[in-house]
Amino acid sequence: MQVIVRDNNVDQALRVLKKKMQREGLFREMKARSAYEKPSEKRVREKAEAVRRVRKLARKKMQREGLLPAPKKAVRTR
Repeated sequence: MQVIVRDNNVDQALRVLKKKMQREGLFREMKARSAYEKPSEKRVREKAEAVRRVRKLARKKMQREGLLPAPKKAVRTR
C-alpha cells in the first residue's frame, strides 16, 4: 500500500492511508489476530458475516428493481 505526500502535508497523507487501510479491512484483521479466537466463536462470526452479506445483496437487488427506495446521498458542506 502506498500513499503520496504532497506539499509536505503529512496529516492529509495519514488520513488517506487510514481510509485505505479501513477499506481493505486491515484494522479488523489486526484486531482479530491480536487474540485467540475459539473455533466455535469463529463459526458464529463467519455465519453472522455471511448473513450480513446476503441481506446486503438482497437489499441492493430490491433497490435496483425499485421495490425499495435508494439510500439518500450524504451532502457535504464546505
